[in-house]
Amino acid sequence: MQQVLKRSEVSQENCWNLSDLFADQQAWDQAYDKVKQELPEAIQLQGKLNTPEAVKSAFELEDRIGLQVEQLYAYAHMHQDEDTTNPTYQALSQKVKKLGVELGQALSFITPEILGLSDEKLDELLASPVLAPYHFTLQEMKREKAHVLTQAEEALLAQVGNLSQAPQTIFGMLNNADMKFPNIIDENGNEVELTHGRYIQFLENPNRELRERAFKAIYSAYARQKNTIAATLTANINKNIFYANVRKYPSVLEKALYGDNIPKEVYTNLIDTIHEGLPLLHRYIALRKKLLGVDELHMYDLFAPLVDEFKMDITYEEAKATVAEGLKPLGEDYQQALQAGYNEGWIDVYENEGKRTGAYSWGAYGVHPYVLLNHKDNLNSMFTLAHEMGHALHSYYSDNALPYRDAQYTIFLAEVASTTNEALLMDYLLKKSTDPKEKMYLLTYYADQFRTTVFRQTMFAEFEMITHARAEAGESLTPQELSKIYYDLNVKYHGEGMHVDQDIEMEWARIPHFYNSFYVYKYATGFSAATSFSKQILEEGQSAVDRYTGFLQSGGSDYSINILAKAGVDMSTPAPIREAMSVFEALITEMEELAK
Repeated sequence: MQQVLKRSEVSQENCWNLSDLFADQQAWDQAYDKVKQELPEAIQLQGKLNTPEAVKSAFELEDRIGLQVEQLYAYAHMHQDEDTTNPTYQALSQKVKKLGVELGQALSFITPEILGLSDEKLDELLASPVLAPYHFTLQEMKREKAHVLTQAEEALLAQVGNLSQAPQTIFGMLNNADMKFPNIIDENGNEVELTHGRYIQFLENPNRELRERAFKAIYSAYARQKNTIAATLTANINKNIFYANVRKYPSVLEKALYGDNIPKEVYTNLIDTIHEGLPLLHRYIALRKKLLGVDELHMYDLFAPLVDEFKMDITYEEAKATVAEGLKPLGEDYQQALQAGYNEGWIDVYENEGKRTGAYSWGAYGVHPYVLLNHKDNLNSMFTLAHEMGHALHSYYSDNALPYRDAQYTIFLAEVASTTNEALLMDYLLKKSTDPKEKMYLLTYYADQFRTTVFRQTMFAEFEMITHARAEAGESLTPQELSKIYYDLNVKYHGEGMHVDQDIEMEWARIPHFYNSFYVYKYATGFSAATSFSKQILEEGQSAVDRYTGFLQSGGSDYSINILAKAGVDMSTPAPIREAMSVFEALITEMEELAK
Protein backbone atom coordinates (compact mmCIF):
# COMPACT_ATOMS: atom_id res chain seq x y z
CA MET A 1 0.00 0.00 0.00
CA GLN A 2 1.34 3.42 -0.95
CA GLN A 3 2.50 5.83 1.74
CA VAL A 4 0.14 8.75 2.30
CA LEU A 5 1.74 11.86 0.79
CA LYS A 6 2.41 15.13 2.55
CA ARG A 7 0.43 18.05 1.15
CA SER A 8 3.57 19.58 -0.36
CA GLU A 9 4.15 16.37 -2.33
CA VAL A 10 0.76 16.32 -4.07
CA SER A 11 0.75 17.27 -7.76
CA GLN A 12 -0.85 20.65 -8.49
CA GLU A 13 -3.06 19.14 -11.19
CA ASN A 14 -4.76 17.09 -8.48
CA CYS A 15 -5.32 20.10 -6.21
CA TRP A 16 -8.08 22.65 -6.33
CA ASN A 17 -7.19 26.23 -7.23
CA LEU A 18 -8.22 28.41 -4.32
CA SER A 19 -6.58 31.43 -5.93
CA ASP A 20 -9.86 31.84 -7.81
CA LEU A 21 -11.23 33.01 -4.45
CA PHE A 22 -8.20 35.10 -3.45
CA ALA A 23 -4.92 35.37 -5.32
CA ASP A 24 -2.96 34.89 -2.10
CA GLN A 25 -3.13 35.56 1.63
CA GLN A 26 -2.27 39.22 1.07
CA ALA A 27 -5.44 39.59 -1.04
CA TRP A 28 -7.35 37.75 1.68
CA ASP A 29 -5.96 40.12 4.33
CA GLN A 30 -6.99 43.14 2.25
CA ALA A 31 -10.55 41.81 1.87
CA TYR A 32 -10.65 41.08 5.60
CA ASP A 33 -9.59 44.63 6.42
CA LYS A 34 -12.20 46.01 4.02
CA VAL A 35 -14.98 44.12 5.82
CA LYS A 36 -13.74 45.42 9.17
CA GLN A 37 -13.92 48.96 7.79
CA GLU A 38 -17.42 48.47 6.36
CA LEU A 39 -19.00 46.95 9.47
CA PRO A 40 -19.55 50.35 11.18
CA GLU A 41 -21.80 51.38 8.28
CA ALA A 42 -24.49 49.29 9.93
CA ILE A 43 -24.68 51.72 12.85
CA GLN A 44 -25.86 54.48 10.52
CA LEU A 45 -28.92 52.41 9.58
CA GLN A 46 -29.86 51.37 13.08
CA GLY A 47 -33.19 52.77 14.27
CA LYS A 48 -34.19 53.88 10.77
CA LEU A 49 -35.67 50.72 9.23
CA ASN A 50 -39.21 52.01 8.77
CA THR A 51 -39.24 52.87 5.07
CA PRO A 52 -38.76 50.64 1.98
CA GLU A 53 -35.65 52.61 1.00
CA ALA A 54 -33.98 52.19 4.40
CA VAL A 55 -34.80 48.46 4.52
CA LYS A 56 -33.41 48.05 1.01
CA SER A 57 -30.16 49.75 2.07
CA ALA A 58 -29.89 47.42 5.06
CA PHE A 59 -30.43 44.32 2.92
CA GLU A 60 -27.88 45.54 0.36
CA LEU A 61 -25.29 46.08 3.09
CA GLU A 62 -26.09 42.68 4.58
CA ASP A 63 -25.61 41.02 1.18
CA ARG A 64 -22.42 42.89 0.30
CA ILE A 65 -20.62 42.21 3.57
CA GLY A 66 -22.13 38.74 3.95
CA LEU A 67 -20.78 37.70 0.56
CA GLN A 68 -17.30 39.00 1.41
CA VAL A 69 -17.26 37.09 4.69
CA GLU A 70 -18.52 33.96 2.92
CA GLN A 71 -15.60 34.14 0.49
CA LEU A 72 -13.11 34.78 3.30
CA TYR A 73 -14.54 31.87 5.26
CA ALA A 74 -14.45 29.44 2.33
CA TYR A 75 -10.84 30.29 1.47
CA ALA A 76 -9.58 29.90 5.04
CA HIS A 77 -11.45 26.69 5.82
CA MET A 78 -10.75 24.93 2.54
CA HIS A 79 -7.06 25.68 2.98
CA GLN A 80 -7.32 24.28 6.50
CA ASP A 81 -9.04 21.16 5.14
CA GLU A 82 -6.04 20.53 2.86
CA ASP A 83 -4.00 19.91 6.01
CA THR A 84 -5.83 20.23 9.32
CA THR A 85 -2.50 20.30 11.20
CA ASN A 86 -1.33 23.48 9.44
CA PRO A 87 -1.21 26.22 12.12
CA THR A 88 -1.34 29.07 9.57
CA TYR A 89 -4.80 28.09 8.33
CA GLN A 90 -6.00 27.05 11.76
CA ALA A 91 -5.32 30.65 12.80
CA LEU A 92 -6.90 32.07 9.64
CA SER A 93 -10.03 29.96 10.19
CA GLN A 94 -10.35 31.13 13.76
CA LYS A 95 -9.85 34.74 12.64
CA VAL A 96 -12.65 34.62 10.09
CA LYS A 97 -14.96 32.79 12.50
CA LYS A 98 -14.58 35.73 14.87
CA LEU A 99 -15.25 38.10 11.99
CA GLY A 100 -18.44 36.17 11.26
CA VAL A 101 -19.52 36.67 14.85
CA GLU A 102 -18.75 40.40 14.58
CA LEU A 103 -20.82 40.54 11.40
CA GLY A 104 -23.70 38.84 13.16
CA GLN A 105 -23.46 41.34 16.02
CA ALA A 106 -23.25 44.37 13.71
CA LEU A 107 -26.29 43.32 11.70
CA SER A 108 -28.27 41.69 14.49
CA PHE A 109 -30.59 44.71 14.73
CA ILE A 110 -32.02 44.28 11.21
CA THR A 111 -34.47 41.44 11.75
CA PRO A 112 -35.81 42.46 15.19
CA GLU A 113 -36.12 46.08 14.08
CA ILE A 114 -38.17 45.15 11.03
CA LEU A 115 -40.26 42.71 13.01
CA GLY A 116 -40.85 45.37 15.64
CA LEU A 117 -42.97 47.19 13.10
CA SER A 118 -46.73 46.79 13.16
CA ASP A 119 -48.32 44.10 11.00
CA GLU A 120 -49.76 46.84 8.81
CA LYS A 121 -46.30 48.35 8.26
CA LEU A 122 -44.86 44.91 7.49
CA ASP A 123 -47.56 44.38 4.90
CA GLU A 124 -46.69 47.76 3.36
CA LEU A 125 -43.06 46.67 3.04
CA LEU A 126 -44.12 43.40 1.45
CA ALA A 127 -46.22 45.31 -1.09
CA SER A 128 -43.53 47.88 -1.93
CA PRO A 129 -42.02 47.66 -5.47
CA VAL A 130 -38.74 48.95 -4.01
CA LEU A 131 -38.45 45.74 -1.99
CA ALA A 132 -39.65 43.35 -4.70
CA PRO A 133 -36.25 41.54 -4.83
CA TYR A 134 -36.59 40.90 -1.10
CA HIS A 135 -40.20 39.74 -1.01
CA PHE A 136 -39.33 36.16 0.00
CA THR A 137 -36.97 37.44 2.73
CA LEU A 138 -39.71 39.64 4.21
CA GLN A 139 -42.24 36.84 3.95
CA GLU A 140 -39.82 34.57 5.86
CA MET A 141 -39.23 37.24 8.49
CA LYS A 142 -42.95 37.54 9.08
CA ARG A 143 -43.26 33.74 9.41
CA GLU A 144 -40.42 33.61 11.95
CA LYS A 145 -41.63 36.59 13.96
CA ALA A 146 -42.65 34.48 16.95
CA HIS A 147 -39.08 33.18 17.30
CA VAL A 148 -37.12 36.42 16.94
CA LEU A 149 -36.02 38.11 20.17
CA THR A 150 -35.55 41.72 21.10
CA GLN A 151 -32.66 43.63 19.58
CA ALA A 152 -30.60 43.40 22.78
CA GLU A 153 -31.26 39.68 23.10
CA GLU A 154 -30.34 39.06 19.46
CA ALA A 155 -27.08 40.97 19.93
CA LEU A 156 -26.30 38.85 22.99
CA LEU A 157 -27.01 35.62 21.10
CA ALA A 158 -24.74 36.78 18.28
CA GLN A 159 -21.91 37.08 20.82
CA VAL A 160 -22.49 33.46 21.83
CA GLY A 161 -21.72 32.42 18.26
CA ASN A 162 -18.11 31.39 18.92
CA LEU A 163 -19.10 29.30 21.93
CA SER A 164 -21.83 27.54 19.98
CA GLN A 165 -19.32 26.33 17.40
CA ALA A 166 -17.08 24.75 20.02
CA PRO A 167 -18.46 21.17 20.07
CA GLN A 168 -18.18 20.77 16.29
CA THR A 169 -14.74 22.40 16.19
CA ILE A 170 -13.40 20.24 19.03
CA PHE A 171 -14.76 17.04 17.48
CA GLY A 172 -13.30 17.99 14.08
CA MET A 173 -9.83 18.56 15.50
CA LEU A 174 -9.96 15.37 17.56
CA ASN A 175 -11.29 13.23 14.72
CA ASN A 176 -9.18 14.62 11.87
CA ALA A 177 -5.96 15.83 13.47
CA ASP A 178 -5.36 14.23 16.87
CA MET A 179 -6.95 10.76 16.65
CA LYS A 180 -4.39 8.09 15.86
CA PHE A 181 -5.44 4.57 14.93
CA PRO A 182 -3.43 1.39 15.48
CA ASN A 183 -1.23 -0.21 12.85
CA ILE A 184 -2.69 -3.42 11.48
CA ILE A 185 -1.42 -6.22 9.25
CA ASP A 186 -2.80 -5.95 5.72
CA GLU A 187 -3.63 -8.77 3.32
CA ASN A 188 0.00 -8.93 2.19
CA GLY A 189 1.38 -9.29 5.69
CA ASN A 190 2.62 -5.70 5.87
CA GLU A 191 2.12 -3.51 8.89
CA VAL A 192 0.24 -0.36 7.85
CA GLU A 193 -1.25 2.60 9.65
CA LEU A 194 -5.03 2.58 9.84
CA THR A 195 -6.55 5.86 8.59
CA HIS A 196 -10.09 7.04 7.91
CA GLY A 197 -9.61 6.49 4.18
CA ARG A 198 -7.94 3.12 4.50
CA TYR A 199 -10.60 1.87 6.91
CA ILE A 200 -13.24 1.96 4.17
CA GLN A 201 -10.87 0.20 1.77
CA PHE A 202 -10.22 -2.51 4.34
CA LEU A 203 -13.97 -3.06 4.88
CA GLU A 204 -14.33 -3.60 1.12
CA ASN A 205 -11.48 -6.14 1.08
CA PRO A 206 -12.35 -9.80 0.31
CA ASN A 207 -10.09 -10.89 3.21
CA ARG A 208 -12.48 -11.37 6.12
CA GLU A 209 -9.77 -11.47 8.79
CA LEU A 210 -8.45 -8.12 7.55
CA ARG A 211 -11.96 -6.63 7.67
CA GLU A 212 -12.38 -7.84 11.24
CA ARG A 213 -8.97 -6.49 12.30
CA ALA A 214 -9.73 -3.05 10.83
CA PHE A 215 -13.24 -3.01 12.35
CA LYS A 216 -12.06 -3.89 15.84
CA ALA A 217 -9.03 -1.58 15.63
CA ILE A 218 -10.96 1.54 14.70
CA TYR A 219 -13.66 1.10 17.32
CA SER A 220 -11.13 0.27 20.01
CA ALA A 221 -9.54 3.66 19.27
CA TYR A 222 -12.89 5.43 19.62
CA ALA A 223 -13.71 3.47 22.76
CA ARG A 224 -10.54 4.85 24.36
CA GLN A 225 -11.88 8.37 23.72
CA LYS A 226 -15.52 7.62 24.56
CA ASN A 227 -15.76 9.94 27.58
CA THR A 228 -14.31 12.92 25.73
CA ILE A 229 -16.44 12.37 22.63
CA ALA A 230 -19.58 11.75 24.67
CA ALA A 231 -18.99 15.02 26.51
CA THR A 232 -18.50 16.81 23.20
CA LEU A 233 -21.65 15.34 21.64
CA THR A 234 -23.68 16.05 24.78
CA ALA A 235 -22.43 19.65 24.73
CA ASN A 236 -23.70 19.93 21.17
CA ILE A 237 -27.11 18.55 22.17
CA ASN A 238 -27.31 20.93 25.14
CA LYS A 239 -26.40 23.83 22.85
CA ASN A 240 -29.29 22.83 20.57
CA ILE A 241 -31.68 22.71 23.51
CA PHE A 242 -30.51 26.15 24.63
CA TYR A 243 -31.26 27.72 21.26
CA ALA A 244 -34.62 25.93 20.95
CA ASN A 245 -35.70 27.13 24.40
CA VAL A 246 -34.49 30.69 23.94
CA ARG A 247 -36.24 31.01 20.59
CA LYS A 248 -39.46 29.46 21.93
CA TYR A 249 -39.65 26.32 19.81
CA PRO A 250 -41.49 23.27 21.21
CA SER A 251 -38.41 21.08 20.62
CA VAL A 252 -34.99 21.00 18.99
CA LEU A 253 -36.39 18.90 16.16
CA GLU A 254 -39.09 21.44 15.37
CA LYS A 255 -36.56 24.26 15.48
CA ALA A 256 -34.30 22.36 13.07
CA LEU A 257 -37.17 21.82 10.62
CA TYR A 258 -38.66 25.30 10.92
CA GLY A 259 -35.98 27.05 8.88
CA ASP A 260 -36.82 24.97 5.80
CA ASN A 261 -40.53 25.17 6.65
CA ILE A 262 -40.66 21.37 6.84
CA PRO A 263 -43.54 19.87 8.87
CA LYS A 264 -42.47 17.60 11.74
CA GLU A 265 -44.50 14.83 10.09
CA VAL A 266 -42.02 14.68 7.18
CA TYR A 267 -39.36 13.55 9.68
CA THR A 268 -41.53 11.15 11.65
CA ASN A 269 -43.17 9.78 8.47
CA LEU A 270 -39.71 8.98 7.12
CA ILE A 271 -38.83 6.94 10.20
CA ASP A 272 -42.25 5.20 10.25
CA THR A 273 -42.11 4.40 6.52
CA ILE A 274 -38.58 3.03 6.79
CA HIS A 275 -39.73 0.88 9.71
CA GLU A 276 -42.34 -0.53 7.29
CA GLY A 277 -39.51 -1.29 4.88
CA LEU A 278 -37.21 -3.02 7.37
CA PRO A 279 -38.29 -6.51 6.20
CA LEU A 280 -36.73 -5.59 2.82
CA LEU A 281 -33.44 -4.73 4.53
CA HIS A 282 -33.62 -8.00 6.49
CA ARG A 283 -34.20 -9.82 3.19
CA TYR A 284 -31.11 -8.17 1.74
CA ILE A 285 -29.09 -9.11 4.86
CA ALA A 286 -30.16 -12.75 4.38
CA LEU A 287 -29.15 -12.61 0.70
CA ARG A 288 -25.76 -11.12 1.55
CA LYS A 289 -25.18 -13.84 4.14
CA LYS A 290 -26.03 -16.51 1.56
CA LEU A 291 -23.82 -15.01 -1.15
CA LEU A 292 -20.85 -14.68 1.21
CA GLY A 293 -21.35 -18.27 2.37
CA VAL A 294 -20.86 -17.47 6.05
CA ASP A 295 -22.51 -18.99 9.10
CA GLU A 296 -22.90 -15.57 10.68
CA LEU A 297 -23.01 -12.19 8.97
CA HIS A 298 -21.04 -9.63 10.99
CA MET A 299 -21.08 -5.85 10.82
CA TYR A 300 -17.68 -5.90 9.10
CA ASP A 301 -19.17 -8.02 6.30
CA LEU A 302 -21.62 -5.35 5.11
CA PHE A 303 -19.20 -3.85 2.58
CA ALA A 304 -17.51 -7.09 1.53
CA PRO A 305 -17.61 -7.82 -2.22
CA LEU A 306 -20.22 -10.43 -3.12
CA VAL A 307 -18.60 -11.32 -6.43
CA ASP A 308 -15.15 -12.67 -5.61
CA GLU A 309 -14.08 -13.03 -9.21
CA PHE A 310 -14.99 -9.49 -10.22
CA LYS A 311 -13.13 -6.38 -9.17
CA MET A 312 -13.54 -2.87 -10.54
CA ASP A 313 -10.35 -0.83 -10.43
CA ILE A 314 -11.29 2.63 -11.67
CA THR A 315 -8.69 5.36 -11.98
CA TYR A 316 -9.68 8.95 -11.43
CA GLU A 317 -9.42 9.69 -15.16
CA GLU A 318 -11.66 6.70 -15.95
CA ALA A 319 -14.10 7.82 -13.26
CA LYS A 320 -14.40 11.29 -14.80
CA ALA A 321 -15.09 9.89 -18.27
CA THR A 322 -17.65 7.35 -17.03
CA VAL A 323 -19.50 9.92 -14.92
CA ALA A 324 -19.72 12.21 -17.96
CA GLU A 325 -21.24 9.38 -20.03
CA GLY A 326 -23.72 8.50 -17.31
CA LEU A 327 -24.91 12.10 -17.04
CA LYS A 328 -25.52 12.61 -20.76
CA PRO A 329 -29.33 12.40 -20.29
CA LEU A 330 -29.08 15.78 -18.50
CA GLY A 331 -28.16 17.49 -21.78
CA GLU A 332 -25.29 19.36 -23.41
CA ASP A 333 -25.39 22.42 -21.15
CA TYR A 334 -24.94 20.22 -18.10
CA GLN A 335 -22.06 18.40 -19.82
CA GLN A 336 -20.25 21.66 -20.49
CA ALA A 337 -20.54 22.72 -16.87
CA LEU A 338 -19.32 19.29 -15.73
CA GLN A 339 -16.22 19.54 -17.94
CA ALA A 340 -15.49 23.00 -16.56
CA GLY A 341 -15.49 21.46 -13.09
CA TYR A 342 -13.09 18.74 -14.23
CA ASN A 343 -10.66 21.04 -15.98
CA GLU A 344 -10.69 24.40 -14.21
CA GLY A 345 -9.39 23.75 -10.70
CA TRP A 346 -12.61 22.90 -8.90
CA ILE A 347 -11.52 19.53 -7.48
CA ASP A 348 -9.01 18.41 -4.81
CA VAL A 349 -8.56 14.74 -5.63
CA TYR A 350 -6.40 12.55 -3.35
CA GLU A 351 -5.84 11.89 0.35
CA ASN A 352 -2.77 13.46 1.97
CA GLU A 353 -1.48 13.67 5.53
CA GLY A 354 -3.77 15.79 7.68
CA LYS A 355 -6.37 16.29 4.96
CA ARG A 356 -9.98 16.38 6.06
CA THR A 357 -11.65 13.01 5.61
CA GLY A 358 -14.62 12.27 3.38
CA ALA A 359 -15.83 14.46 0.55
CA TYR A 360 -17.86 17.63 0.08
CA SER A 361 -18.78 20.41 -2.31
CA TRP A 362 -18.37 23.95 -1.05
CA GLY A 363 -17.42 27.43 -2.18
CA ALA A 364 -18.80 30.95 -2.20
CA TYR A 365 -21.21 32.84 -4.41
CA GLY A 366 -19.46 34.74 -7.19
CA VAL A 367 -16.80 32.05 -7.65
CA HIS A 368 -17.27 28.55 -9.06
CA PRO A 369 -17.95 25.74 -6.56
CA TYR A 370 -15.20 23.48 -5.20
CA VAL A 371 -15.12 19.74 -4.49
CA LEU A 372 -12.98 17.93 -1.93
CA LEU A 373 -12.37 14.23 -2.54
CA ASN A 374 -10.19 11.51 -1.04
CA HIS A 375 -10.24 9.41 -4.21
CA LYS A 376 -9.44 5.71 -4.23
CA ASP A 377 -9.46 3.69 -7.45
CA ASN A 378 -12.79 1.98 -6.84
CA LEU A 379 -16.48 2.15 -7.70
CA ASN A 380 -17.38 4.00 -4.51
CA SER A 381 -15.02 6.86 -5.32
CA MET A 382 -16.46 7.14 -8.83
CA PHE A 383 -19.93 7.50 -7.36
CA THR A 384 -18.58 10.02 -4.84
CA LEU A 385 -17.30 12.09 -7.78
CA ALA A 386 -20.75 11.96 -9.41
CA HIS A 387 -22.39 12.83 -6.08
CA GLU A 388 -20.20 15.82 -5.25
CA MET A 389 -20.36 17.18 -8.80
CA GLY A 390 -24.15 17.02 -8.42
CA HIS A 391 -23.83 19.34 -5.43
CA ALA A 392 -21.36 21.56 -7.26
CA LEU A 393 -23.49 21.93 -10.39
CA HIS A 394 -26.61 22.57 -8.32
CA SER A 395 -24.72 25.53 -6.84
CA TYR A 396 -23.37 26.50 -10.27
CA TYR A 397 -26.87 26.63 -11.81
CA SER A 398 -28.51 28.42 -8.88
CA ASP A 399 -25.67 30.95 -8.53
CA ASN A 400 -25.87 31.81 -12.22
CA ALA A 401 -29.67 32.11 -12.23
CA LEU A 402 -30.28 34.03 -9.00
CA PRO A 403 -29.01 36.95 -6.91
CA TYR A 404 -26.88 36.16 -3.86
CA ARG A 405 -29.70 36.22 -1.33
CA ASP A 406 -31.88 33.71 -3.23
CA ALA A 407 -29.20 31.42 -4.65
CA GLN A 408 -28.40 29.26 -1.63
CA TYR A 409 -30.62 26.18 -1.62
CA THR A 410 -31.68 24.65 1.66
CA ILE A 411 -30.08 21.59 3.18
CA PHE A 412 -33.39 19.77 2.63
CA LEU A 413 -32.78 20.10 -1.13
CA ALA A 414 -29.02 19.65 -0.95
CA GLU A 415 -28.89 15.88 -1.47
CA VAL A 416 -31.36 15.71 -4.36
CA ALA A 417 -29.11 16.77 -7.25
CA SER A 418 -26.17 14.75 -5.95
CA THR A 419 -28.21 11.57 -5.65
CA THR A 420 -29.93 12.09 -9.01
CA ASN A 421 -26.44 11.99 -10.54
CA GLU A 422 -25.75 8.69 -8.77
CA ALA A 423 -29.03 7.18 -9.97
CA LEU A 424 -28.34 8.17 -13.58
CA LEU A 425 -24.80 6.83 -13.41
CA MET A 426 -26.04 3.51 -12.01
CA ASP A 427 -28.68 3.22 -14.73
CA TYR A 428 -25.96 3.76 -17.36
CA LEU A 429 -23.64 1.15 -15.84
CA LEU A 430 -26.38 -1.47 -15.45
CA LYS A 431 -27.63 -0.98 -19.03
CA LYS A 432 -24.20 -1.42 -20.57
CA SER A 433 -23.26 -4.39 -18.39
CA THR A 434 -23.34 -7.82 -20.09
CA ASP A 435 -21.25 -9.79 -17.58
CA PRO A 436 -23.46 -11.43 -14.89
CA LYS A 437 -20.67 -10.96 -12.34
CA GLU A 438 -20.37 -7.29 -13.16
CA LYS A 439 -24.15 -6.91 -13.01
CA MET A 440 -24.26 -8.57 -9.59
CA TYR A 441 -21.44 -6.29 -8.44
CA LEU A 442 -23.34 -3.21 -9.60
CA LEU A 443 -26.65 -4.40 -8.17
CA THR A 444 -24.89 -5.00 -4.86
CA TYR A 445 -23.46 -1.51 -4.95
CA TYR A 446 -26.87 0.01 -5.71
CA ALA A 447 -28.54 -2.06 -3.00
CA ASP A 448 -25.86 -0.89 -0.58
CA GLN A 449 -26.64 2.70 -1.55
CA PHE A 450 -30.20 2.09 -0.38
CA ARG A 451 -28.89 0.42 2.75
CA THR A 452 -26.48 3.23 3.62
CA THR A 453 -28.28 6.30 2.26
CA VAL A 454 -31.87 5.44 3.15
CA PHE A 455 -31.83 2.89 5.96
CA ARG A 456 -28.58 3.86 7.71
CA GLN A 457 -29.17 7.61 7.54
CA THR A 458 -32.70 7.11 8.85
CA MET A 459 -31.22 5.09 11.72
CA PHE A 460 -28.89 8.03 12.39
CA ALA A 461 -31.92 10.34 12.28
CA GLU A 462 -33.72 8.15 14.79
CA PHE A 463 -30.64 8.17 17.05
CA GLU A 464 -30.65 11.97 16.99
CA MET A 465 -34.35 12.10 17.71
CA ILE A 466 -34.03 9.72 20.68
CA THR A 467 -30.94 11.38 22.21
CA HIS A 468 -32.36 14.89 21.93
CA ALA A 469 -35.73 13.80 23.33
CA ARG A 470 -34.06 12.18 26.32
CA ALA A 471 -31.88 15.21 26.98
CA GLU A 472 -34.92 17.49 26.67
CA ALA A 473 -36.66 15.28 29.25
CA GLY A 474 -33.77 15.86 31.64
CA GLU A 475 -32.16 12.44 31.26
CA SER A 476 -28.37 12.11 31.24
CA LEU A 477 -26.52 10.86 28.18
CA THR A 478 -23.51 8.93 29.45
CA PRO A 479 -21.14 7.15 27.05
CA GLN A 480 -22.79 3.90 28.10
CA GLU A 481 -26.29 5.22 27.41
CA LEU A 482 -25.30 6.60 24.00
CA SER A 483 -23.75 3.25 23.13
CA LYS A 484 -26.83 1.31 24.26
CA ILE A 485 -29.20 3.49 22.23
CA TYR A 486 -27.00 3.10 19.18
CA TYR A 487 -26.52 -0.66 19.59
CA ASP A 488 -30.24 -1.32 20.06
CA LEU A 489 -31.04 0.62 16.87
CA ASN A 490 -28.53 -1.49 14.95
CA VAL A 491 -30.24 -4.64 16.19
CA LYS A 492 -33.66 -3.30 15.16
CA TYR A 493 -32.58 -2.16 11.71
CA HIS A 494 -30.43 -5.15 10.75
CA GLY A 495 -32.68 -7.87 12.13
CA GLU A 496 -32.15 -11.38 13.46
CA GLY A 497 -30.17 -12.46 10.40
CA MET A 498 -27.27 -10.20 11.40
CA HIS A 499 -24.75 -10.80 14.18
CA VAL A 500 -24.58 -7.25 15.53
CA ASP A 501 -21.05 -7.04 16.93
CA GLN A 502 -20.79 -5.22 20.24
CA ASP A 503 -18.01 -3.00 18.83
CA ILE A 504 -20.56 -1.20 16.64
CA GLU A 505 -21.96 0.47 19.75
CA MET A 506 -19.10 3.01 19.42
CA GLU A 507 -19.93 4.06 15.86
CA TRP A 508 -21.88 7.09 17.10
CA ALA A 509 -18.52 8.50 18.22
CA ARG A 510 -17.16 8.80 14.67
CA ILE A 511 -20.15 10.35 12.86
CA PRO A 512 -19.38 14.04 12.13
CA HIS A 513 -22.94 14.72 10.94
CA PHE A 514 -24.20 14.47 14.52
CA TYR A 515 -22.62 17.91 15.06
CA ASN A 516 -24.82 19.32 12.30
CA SER A 517 -27.91 18.16 14.07
CA PHE A 518 -31.02 16.81 12.30
CA TYR A 519 -29.27 16.94 8.96
CA VAL A 520 -28.93 13.28 8.05
CA TYR A 521 -32.64 12.57 7.45
CA LYS A 522 -32.28 14.72 4.34
CA TYR A 523 -30.05 12.09 2.75
CA ALA A 524 -32.99 9.67 2.87
CA THR A 525 -35.60 12.17 1.68
CA GLY A 526 -33.17 13.44 -0.95
CA PHE A 527 -32.51 9.91 -2.20
CA SER A 528 -36.23 9.34 -2.59
CA ALA A 529 -36.74 12.60 -4.50
CA ALA A 530 -33.75 11.72 -6.69
CA THR A 531 -35.23 8.30 -7.44
CA SER A 532 -38.30 10.07 -8.78
CA PHE A 533 -36.33 12.68 -10.76
CA SER A 534 -34.04 10.14 -12.43
CA LYS A 535 -37.00 7.98 -13.41
CA GLN A 536 -38.72 10.99 -15.01
CA ILE A 537 -35.57 12.09 -16.85
CA LEU A 538 -34.94 8.62 -18.30
CA GLU A 539 -38.57 8.00 -19.25
CA GLU A 540 -39.74 11.45 -20.39
CA GLY A 541 -36.60 13.00 -21.87
CA GLN A 542 -36.36 16.73 -22.55
CA SER A 543 -39.54 17.82 -20.76
CA ALA A 544 -38.30 16.20 -17.54
CA VAL A 545 -34.80 17.64 -18.08
CA ASP A 546 -36.36 21.10 -18.39
CA ARG A 547 -38.28 20.63 -15.13
CA TYR A 548 -35.15 19.34 -13.43
CA THR A 549 -33.06 22.26 -14.73
CA GLY A 550 -35.73 24.55 -13.32
CA PHE A 551 -35.25 22.82 -9.98
CA LEU A 552 -31.46 23.38 -10.15
CA GLN A 553 -31.99 27.05 -10.97
CA SER A 554 -34.48 27.63 -8.14
CA GLY A 555 -31.86 27.75 -5.37
CA GLY A 556 -33.60 28.92 -2.21
CA SER A 557 -36.06 31.25 -3.91
CA ASP A 558 -39.08 29.42 -2.45
CA TYR A 559 -39.83 26.85 0.25
CA SER A 560 -38.13 23.53 -0.40
CA ILE A 561 -41.31 21.48 -0.63
CA ASN A 562 -42.76 23.99 -3.12
CA ILE A 563 -39.62 23.88 -5.29
CA LEU A 564 -39.77 20.09 -5.48
CA ALA A 565 -43.52 20.11 -6.10
CA LYS A 566 -43.11 22.51 -9.05
CA ALA A 567 -40.57 20.10 -10.52
CA GLY A 568 -42.90 17.12 -10.07
CA VAL A 569 -41.93 15.51 -6.73
CA ASP A 570 -44.29 15.71 -3.71
CA MET A 571 -42.33 15.13 -0.51
CA SER A 572 -45.24 16.03 1.77
CA THR A 573 -46.42 12.39 1.63
CA PRO A 574 -44.70 9.03 2.24
CA ALA A 575 -45.15 8.21 -1.47
CA PRO A 576 -41.57 9.00 -2.62
CA ILE A 577 -40.12 6.93 0.26
CA ARG A 578 -42.38 4.01 -0.68
CA GLU A 579 -41.36 4.42 -4.32
CA ALA A 580 -37.73 4.13 -3.24
CA MET A 581 -38.60 0.98 -1.29
CA SER A 582 -40.21 -0.52 -4.40
CA VAL A 583 -37.02 0.13 -6.38
CA PHE A 584 -34.99 -1.50 -3.58
CA GLU A 585 -37.29 -4.52 -3.67
CA ALA A 586 -36.81 -4.85 -7.45
CA LEU A 587 -33.03 -4.78 -6.98
CA ILE A 588 -33.17 -7.53 -4.36
CA THR A 589 -35.42 -9.66 -6.58
CA GLU A 590 -32.99 -9.31 -9.52
CA MET A 591 -30.07 -10.21 -7.27
CA GLU A 592 -31.93 -13.26 -5.93
CA GLU A 593 -32.54 -14.41 -9.52
CA LEU A 594 -28.86 -14.03 -10.43
CA ALA A 595 -27.87 -15.88 -7.26
CA LYS A 596 -29.86 -19.03 -8.15
